[in-house]
Amino acid sequence: MSMPTAIRTFYTHRHLIWQMSKREIVGRYRGSMLGLIWSFFNPVFMLTIYTFVFSVVFKAKWSVTSENKTEFAIILFAGLIVFNLFAETVARSPSLILANVNYVKKVVFPLEILPVVSIVSSCFHALVSIGVLVLFRLIVGSGCSFTTLFFPIIILPLLLFSLGISWFLSALGVYLRDVSQTIGLAMTALMFVSPIFFPVTALPEKYRIMVYLNPLSFIIEQGREVLIFSRLPNWSGLALYFAVSVGVALLGFAWFQKARKGFADVL
Repeated sequence: MSMPTAIRTFYTHRHLIWQMSKREIVGRYRGSMLGLIWSFFNPVFMLTIYTFVFSVVFKAKWSVTSENKTEFAIILFAGLIVFNLFAETVARSPSLILANVNYVKKVVFPLEILPVVSIVSSCFHALVSIGVLVLFRLIVGSGCSFTTLFFPIIILPLLLFSLGISWFLSALGVYLRDVSQTIGLAMTALMFVSPIFFPVTALPEKYRIMVYLNPLSFIIEQGREVLIFSRLPNWSGLALYFAVSVGVALLGFAWFQKARKGFADVL
């Protein structure tokens, strides 16, 4: 399946993607008194907890030379923004088709946009979290750099990679119902082997290659570089990651289109 075909599919159904994404985001908070405001309060609450636990209780430091009491919490939160963007999308993937069986029966409905809708929803919450992070840094006096503007460029290849994995898992989940449980465990394990709670440099040299085999490690570190440390991205590394992500997305899309022929029979 070629990239032009995938892009043409998204462009043709762009209005449907937008409407379903908006319904997905608003629907999550429907019925609550505060509504969408919860999307702001949740990251504020988590950042407050991280700051208290790691800065006050554990007095954790990201580097031995650091004297900033809130640095560890901020760096941890920035890493979790990237991880949650990926994990939220992938964890929901195996049940996407199963939760929308009524769409499977409609021949004209483009099932391939369901993972895209899921990613748009995840991006919205990531954007809110970034806003909270920037606001917090301004309040504590850390400030923000122009390099923050590069964050969307860093996230783009991760979105393509996530989309490819989501297409693959959403199709596989129709045939193997245990995939949902397995992915939940995998995401928990992935969080602790990703450089979220620790810098890669804290590991012995011989173990660092294991961390870099994790597809999230590079993006998490690059996200911190632009959000926290005010450094420019690693352009060559991003170009390579983008090329791999395009390949994963195309393979995932091709698998989904091939597997969807049997959805109606299984469901």
